[in-house]
Amino acid sequence: MTVARCDFAKSMKIIILILVAVAIMLVAGLYVSGHMPTGFTLSTSSPQATDSGVVQGSVDFKDVGPAPELKGINQWLNSDPLTIASLKGKVVLIDFWTFSCINCIRTLPYVTKWYDTYHDKGFVIIGVHTPEFAFEKEASNVRDAINRFNIKYPVAMDNNYSTWNAFSNQYWPAEYLINKEGHVVYTHFGEGNYDHTENAIRELLNMPDSTSAKTSELGNIQSPEMYFGTSRLQNLSSSQKPSSTPYTYQLPPTLALNNFALDGQWQFDGEKATLVGDTGKIKLHFSSGKVFIVAQSGKPVTLKILVDGKPQLDVVVNKSQLYQLFDSTDYSEHTIEITIPSGGLDAFTFTFG
Repeated sequence: MTVARCDFAKSMKIIILILVAVAIMLVAGLYVSGHMPTGFTLSTSSPQATDSGVVQGSVDFKDVGPAPELKGINQWLNSDPLTIASLKGKVVLIDFWTFSCINCIRTLPYVTKWYDTYHDKGFVIIGVHTPEFAFEKEASNVRDAINRFNIKYPVAMDNNYSTWNAFSNQYWPAEYLINKEGHVVYTHFGEGNYDHTENAIRELLNMPDSTSAKTSELGNIQSPEMYFGTSRLQNLSSSQKPSSTPYTYQLPPTLALNNFALDGQWQFDGEKATLVGDTGKIKLHFSSGKVFIVAQSGKPVTLKILVDGKPQLDVVVNKSQLYQLFDSTDYSEHTIEITIPSGGLDAFTFTFG
């Protein structure tokens, strides 16, 4: 009887382990599906990389049906209003972006080059600018970004996410390539794979493959994007709590990796933290070679910056945009301390490169 009970217990343990494994797989599947856009599928091609890192080979296009129409556009920049229907017969790239997104900014040199190279060959790019922050809804700010990044193609301001939702998009940047019949046949989300995307454009234009655009290497970044706004605040030091009313903070003696802390009088809302006192500091422990901040100030403010105790170049913050705080090739752990000499600075997010 003792042996039978042991065998039964072992069998039950095995059954429980199997059920747990199945449950984990189901949860993982639900998580992935929840983070992938619905209605469109990633391209299924498997390009081969050469020793030089250049992708070669044909693109396996996947036709997922007619492209959604551009909806709810608040304003067109660089162009009169366009429609997907009016562009049949052209190859069209829909590029979802926003001007303070570091991932979008690193993609733009490739996108603008594609436009310069192929726009006279039946190729159209529409940059659908869907804002992440309220200041990105301002047409003047978007115009400044268009000039700053030398964007010559049409830009549609999608402030209410109407076109974003029509495409079931979830990412910045995101690219949807539409063939001459008006069908989405290729998608790419995020950075990289530039050779493959360019070859997809060329094949739809009935041109031979090219190996001219090499993918950049970003290094070993071990820090995630960090938001200051309470709607997505995750990396504030556990020793500090956000306050929706003015509150005086002090820097803690230690700071965990991928945490930041404040000094001075600050106030939080859903999008940002605002320095409401006369002076303040931000301290960040990170692992990357480059640090950026999305910030704004009603009047120019000069940030004094120390990284690992060493002075860096001053950074003047005024208009709402992305500012680089630290630039190196040392992808290890660092601590940055930002001194803000006057009040009024709004901090939105840290990003890394």
